[in-house]
Formats: sequence, structure tokens, C-alpha cells
Amino acid sequence: MSPKTLKLALIGSVALNLFAVAAGATLLVTRAQVEDRVEAQHRPARVGSPMRLVDQLDPAVRERVRDTLRASAMAARPDFEEARLKRRQAVEMGRSATFDAVRARALLEESRNAEIRGRARLEADAVALLATLEPDDRRALSEILSRRGRAAGRDRGGREPQPAAAKATPPA
Repeated sequence: MSPKTLKLALIGSVALNLFAVAAGATLLVTRAQVEDRVEAQHRPARVGSPMRLVDQLDPAVRERVRDTLRASAMAARPDFEEARLKRRQAVEMGRSATFDAVRARALLEESRNAEIRGRARLEADAVALLATLEPDDRRALSEILSRRGRAAGRDRGGREPQPAAAKATPPA
């Protein structure tokens, strides 16, 4: 074999090995991501579910609390459904050829207001329920007042949340 042929073979071998290493690394990373997704699908919907908290209560009050929480959730459901509907409409408007920024802002505002109404109803019902419980049961169930929505877990990069007025006004 000539030196030129050996150099080409060496370059081809190195390129093939680099390709194999990259493919192997990609396979490992992708496999880990798939395993995480599968594990997430088999996990309970919410680890901090209010019904998990209800199970910790005294058996004498457990059913009353469960029924009250269920009734509260059913009463707030239309507000949350309206919030999802308005948000979907805003998303569809963003995808359409005839985008109306004013209407999209209005839909998003209506969505936020509906979600706030639903959350306010749930929180008011939770406070009323906690007022009827004994201190030990109230202590066990008080976690339902902690905010667990989608926005609660977002990382703000060390920044403090801004008041609503500061968010609405653009910088000068």
C-alpha cells in the first residue's frame, strides 16, 4: 500500500470511529430521555395531591373533607375550562393567517381572569373547610393552600416576581 492510501484509510477510520462515538453518545442520551418520559407517565399525576393529604386525616372526618373538596373542584371546573378554551382560542389565532393582536390579548386576559376566579373559589372553599377542622387535621390538610399551579414551579433565575402593575407598563 502506498503512503497516500494509508493516510486515506487512517482518515476514513478516524471519521468512522468519531461517527460511531457520536452515535453511541446520542443513543445513550436519547435512551435516558425516553426512560425519563416513560417513568413520568407511570408516576401519579400529582405527588402532592389534595386527596393524598385527605388520606392522612382522622377517619371520622375524611369522607366529609373528601366530599367538600370534590364539590369545590366541581364548582370551579367551569372557570378552569373557560380559561383553557380562551387560551386555545388565542393560540389558534396566533397560528391563523388573520392574526388580531388586540383580540389575542383580550382572550389571554379573559383566560387569566377565569383561572383567577377558579383558583379564588378553590382557595375560599379550602379556607372555609380548614375552619371546620380540629387543629391536627387542619395542620395535615393546610398544604392544600400552597400554590402548585404551572407557574409555581417555574425558575425565575433568582429574580423576584414583579407586581402586576410593573409587568403591564413597558419600560420608558
